[in-house]
Amino acid sequence: MTTTPGRFVVFEGGEGAGKSTQVALLRDALVALGREVVVTREPGGTAAAEAIRALVLDPAHAGLDPRAEALLFAAARAEHAATLIRPALERGAIVICDRYIDSSVAYQGLGRDLGAAKIRELSAWATENLFPDLTVVLDIDPVVGLARAGQVNAAPDRMESEDLSFHQMVRQAFLAAASADSQRYAVIDAAEDSETVHAQILDRVAAVVPSG
Repeated sequence: MTTTPGRFVVFEGGEGAGKSTQVALLRDALVALGREVVVTREPGGTAAAEAIRALVLDPAHAGLDPRAEALLFAAARAEHAATLIRPALERGAIVICDRYIDSSVAYQGLGRDLGAAKIRELSAWATENLFPDLTVVLDIDPVVGLARAGQVNAAPDRMESEDLSFHQMVRQAFLAAASADSQRYAVIDAAEDSETVHAQILDRVAAVVPSG
């Protein structure tokens, strides 16, 4: 939980789960209530972090050493947290982020077999223990999600190009994190229509975002 006036909401989920759609719907709903909303993503969010994103997701870098990959994600996250997320929270904004620490735990900790605890510890150090108030996990069967992603993106990035077993492992990592801390996580069935998913998300967000 954050100790700042703002609130920090993160969206997690596998490829094709619909994070971008739900981020936009939540942003619009909160702006309509008169709140300042900052929408961002990981890796990315700042010029330096976006440069790291371009490097680490480029298919030309297939075979990148897993530890190098994890450190690049952590470097982008450190920059992002220090220069964008924390200042926004301190002025009272609601920050909505597409992916955060749980993605690194899932993709590098489990998917790359580097160890969930080590990756979580690395990210906690990089962000000075900045954790979300709420993490929304959009859960979807990887077979369905990858098919969805393929309809939108004809040129898959390095993560989207991984085999099915990798994506199944990632899904289980998200669900395990949510199971371990049900108060801070909301698992939503992403196979439902977008408005149904949005309504369920609003219910959970209302519990952590103060009115007014």
